[in-house]
Amino acid sequence: MKILVVGATGFLARNLIAALENIISGMDRSYDIPEELFLYKYSRSMGEDRLKEYCRDCDFVFYLAGVNRPKESEEYMQGNAYFLENTLNELRCQKYACPVMYASSIQAVLDNPYGESKRAGEDLLERYGQETGSAVYIYRFSNIFGKWCQPDYNSVVATFCYYIARGLPVRIDDEEKQLHLHYIDDVVKECIGLLSRERTEKIHNPLSIRNTYHVTLGEIASLIYGFRETRETKWIPDMKERSFSQRLYSTYLTYLPEEELRYVLDMNHDERGSFTELFRTKERGQISVNITKPGITKGEHWHHTKNEKFIVVSGKGWIRLREIFSRDILDFHVSGEKIEVIDIPPGYTHSIINEGDTDLITLIWANECFRKEKPDTYYRKIQENEGEEWRN
Repeated sequence: MKILVVGATGFLARNLIAALENIISGMDRSYDIPEELFLYKYSRSMGEDRLKEYCRDCDFVFYLAGVNRPKESEEYMQGNAYFLENTLNELRCQKYACPVMYASSIQAVLDNPYGESKRAGEDLLERYGQETGSAVYIYRFSNIFGKWCQPDYNSVVATFCYYIARGLPVRIDDEEKQLHLHYIDDVVKECIGLLSRERTEKIHNPLSIRNTYHVTLGEIASLIYGFRETRETKWIPDMKERSFSQRLYSTYLTYLPEEELRYVLDMNHDERGSFTELFRTKERGQISVNITKPGITKGEHWHHTKNEKFIVVSGKGWIRLREIFSRDILDFHVSGEKIEVIDIPPGYTHSIINEGDTDLITLIWANECFRKEKPDTYYRKIQENEGEEWRN
């Protein structure tokens, strides 16, 4: 199947092309597309002759070209309808029906120059489908957000991410204004799914993306400001799969200045090594890294409720555990050569000893985040004095 993407330099097109190239190369096998794919990428700077060549040799067209901020209002119709008409005329020269997907806008129902031009494009495409018997897919997109979207253009998400990432103010006239947002990966998945549908199926247009987020401008700004603060607080935002927060955070990171992709964490140093909190979460506890110098013992304390997982990733360690009312000591010799998880239950005093000649590096997950006012940490040696009475 030969696919033509018209408007190849735009935001949606760049994401779609990247996904299609992953499929073509075999790196993405998650789509069930029965035919081998070949990709034509077209932008207006390539000239009409190239458009004719591609149109007469393609099997499916993603028409993603358009104009939404011209200098003169007359340019809306030129960019959003007349150029589409030229493309459809070239497709009519084919001997068989070529399906077309058209990126329209929710503004197609409005009586403004942009909306009128997108509605005219929809009418042209419907007529093409009726005349040729081709399947036509019209999507009225609202606000698409995600990587590679241009700030200060037509995406408030891109603009907010860009400005807040740089510590610049953003203007919000109405915090309660609600937006209907589509995430770019959902849109791309929907587009690629069209390739497996029948070439001449009858479609009731316009179509819609299955997953839409309904959020206010104030909520968007608040979340992004929160993302920026996580560098100091170490709190990880809500990462529930497919949640708006998860996808907005992925988007936000792509707008960070390159020099801010790297940042320093506070390390608690002493002669024994260091302990550094990495991340905190509201529902999944805390992750830290502990560095222990050779011959040093750390720990020898226990918790009422807090439980931990120790994972040695480098060096050789000796982890010891004892239930505080028991004589029995559990010994675990671990190293970075064989990654293992050692669970530290509540009520067990525990220690970790560096048995090697190099630093011992241990990742530690705790089910709750550390609080100075209630540390839930109590000193108790692994091996008590021989004279001490045991309770069992």
